[in-house]
Amino acid sequence: MAIHINAKKGDIAPSVLLPGDPLRAKWIAETFLEEVTCYNQVRGMLGYTGNYKGKRISVQGGGMGIPSTMIYCHELVAEYGVQQIIRVGSAGSYQKDVRLGDLVLALSASTDSAINASRFQNAHYAPTASFELLMKAVDHAKKQSIAIKAGNILSSDVFYDDDSEYYKQWANYGVLCVEMESAGIYTLAAKHGIEALSILTISDSLVTREQLSHEARESSFTTMAEMALAIV
Repeated sequence: MAIHINAKKGDIAPSVLLPGDPLRAKWIAETFLEEVTCYNQVRGMLGYTGNYKGKRISVQGGGMGIPSTMIYCHELVAEYGVQQIIRVGSAGSYQKDVRLGDLVLALSASTDSAINASRFQNAHYAPTASFELLMKAVDHAKKQSIAIKAGNILSSDVFYDDDSEYYKQWANYGVLCVEMESAGIYTLAAKHGIEALSILTISDSLVTREQLSHEARESSFTTMAEMALAIV
C-alpha cells in the first residue's frame, strides 16, 4: 500500500517526470500537459497526470534528498507500475566549462550518502542511467541544437558544507556537478528493472559563485522539461 501517494490504480502513467519541488511539478503540468488531473496532495507533494502530444504522462514531486526521493520512487514503481522515471532538477556546477543554464545528462551518480554502502557491504555500487533514455535525450538535443554535457555527477547528502573547497576533490576526478537525488533514483531503477535518467539544469556554480536569475531559471527549466517530455 502506498502511504505517501494517494492515487488509485491507473491514475499514474507508466512514464513519470520527477522534479524535487512539488510546485515545479504543478508548473510542468499546467504549462505542458492537457486534460490534467491532480492525483496527489499528501504532504503537499503534488502529483499530476495529463497528455503531452498524445502521450499520457505523470509529473510527481519527490522532495529534497535521497531518502525523500526514494520513498516516492519506490511507491511509483512498486504500487503503480511506473516503468520510466526522469528526474528534472537543478544542480551546482563543479567545472569551469559547465556553465549557468547548461543541461547535464547524468551518466552515473557518485554519492557521499551511505544508502548503498549499507546495501552493498564491503563494496561500492555504481548507480547509472538508462542507456535507452540517455540516447533519446542525446538525439533530441542534436535535433533541437541544444548544447548538453554528459558525465558523472555527485548526489550529496549535504547542501551547506562547512568546507567551501570540498567540491574540488570531486571536480578533480571529472564530476560535472552536484545535486541530491539521482543516486537513489538510479539505484531503485536498477533494482526494479525500469528506466531512469536525470536531466539537470545548472542553476549555480561552485567555481564562479554565480547563480541564475529567476528569469533565466524559467527559460532553462523550460528546455529541460521539453526534453524530458520528448523522450518518454
